[in-house]
Amino acid sequence: MGLLDRFKKGLTRTREKVTSGLRSVLRVGRKIDRDTIDRLEDTMLTGDFGPTTTRKLIDVIQAGWKNGDIVEEQEVTEYLKEHIVAMWPESDRRILFAESGPTVVLVSGINGSGKTTSIAKLGHYFTQQNKRVILGACDTFRAAAVEQLSIWSERIGVQIVKHDQGADPGAVAYDACEAAVARKADILLIDTAGRLHTQDHLMRELGKIQRVVEKKIPGAPHEVLLVLDATIGQNAVNQALQFSQHVSVTGIFLAKLDGSAKGGIVVGIRDQLNVPVKFVGLGEQPTDVEPFDPAAFVEALFTE
Repeated sequence: MGLLDRFKKGLTRTREKVTSGLRSVLRVGRKIDRDTIDRLEDTMLTGDFGPTTTRKLIDVIQAGWKNGDIVEEQEVTEYLKEHIVAMWPESDRRILFAESGPTVVLVSGINGSGKTTSIAKLGHYFTQQNKRVILGACDTFRAAAVEQLSIWSERIGVQIVKHDQGADPGAVAYDACEAAVARKADILLIDTAGRLHTQDHLMRELGKIQRVVEKKIPGAPHEVLLVLDATIGQNAVNQALQFSQHVSVTGIFLAKLDGSAKGGIVVGIRDQLNVPVKFVGLGEQPTDVEPFDPAAFVEALFTE
């Protein structure tokens, strides 16, 4: 199955809303008018884009109509697709690799978001690129977290640095950085405790881990990826806003992009947070990961 088909499968729920809505609103040969804009706004809101992002997209369409860039209703969909794709420059979607030494990727997110599985997918993805990967198990608060990551490390064939449950996560991060340097790793993926964005003391602990990494490896962490659950819609934006107050989030790993996903949230995150989606999880297996491709995503979102 190609990437477009995988996206279409993952976006089934949202695509059905968007395409059926646009089909009922936009007619071939009919001129755009004020009524078109109003009906289009209602359709966009049902597609999980969120009210703020929907308003901005409608403003884009309205400006295009007033400028004469689009005249008839059948031109709206392509115009909208082009604008959304342009929101993701290629430079924003690339992983920022270190010029020398290990590239450190700090991974955060709440329990239940799919964080541990997403780390495993990233580990597999990088090993397939002939990168030497080490995992740092800094989620020492949750009983099964270290064990789960250890199992995944064996499955994907990468090394792991871990301490016992309850250990200082900063100490684990320190040891993981030392190991990555000593073993000449290309990538160090650091797991952090799955914390609620409303628990301020745990969020501060996340900031502490980032500072430990910064001191140990110059320029690190090179990426801070936030794992978000694609099925929770606008709540994902709220989570990302809270995490961004404590760590410098550089990208999103959008997990659980399956048929129940609220796909419009991808556009909302880019618009409201100015943080790009860099990877998407499309299933339960380590191979079910893809770098985010906005053109394929938008095509899948707007194609029946």
